[in-house]
Amino acid sequence: MARVIRLHEYGGPEVLREETIACGAPAEGEVVIRQKAIGINFIDIYQRSGLYKLASLPAVLGMEGAGDVIAVGPGVTTLKIGDRVAYAGTPGGYAEERRAPADRLVILPASISYETAAAMMLQGMTVRYLLRETYPVTSSTVMLFHAAAGVFALIVFQWGRHHDRHGEFRRQGRGSPHERLYPRHKHQPGRLCFARARDHRRQRL
Repeated sequence: MARVIRLHEYGGPEVLREETIACGAPAEGEVVIRQKAIGINFIDIYQRSGLYKLASLPAVLGMEGAGDVIAVGPGVTTLKIGDRVAYAGTPGGYAEERRAPADRLVILPASISYETAAAMMLQGMTVRYLLRETYPVTSSTVMLFHAAAGVFALIVFQWGRHHDRHGEFRRQGRGSPHERLYPRHKHQPGRLCFARARDHRRQRL
């Protein structure tokens, strides 16, 4: 038996209930994870309120998490009991233990904590498709990045280091309620340029 946070109807935070349910044995292609950390995202609020309809009720919210594999279902060959894993985009995260498709999990290296993994999976995948697929960023790309804050921006800037260790970003201009951001130096070939809100200092990537 494992504790979960479920909702039986749409509404405000008061519709979330702590309950104890059986996780069950993993089915074909599934594993059971004992979770160490979960991610909380705005989509959880949209689903809880009914703005985004869920497939059925009652339901367990949560799209991101990280933990240890404690059971392996038939047909799973890529994971074993004891593996540290993380996921994103798989509903059912608000739980101590949960079943999850093995092909939606990634194995965590020892250098990444459960907390870090649970907080960055969705944002990391977003950064990847924006910088690698939507518009492939290279060392000659000029990028103006507005309101660089939060996990998403942290990943963007770290990813930028792989393209250009000499890139610079500045913030210039004032405005309310939004800052106006402009490059403060002429772009030089082979550099990434970022503008970061609330940062008055010249910094290196």
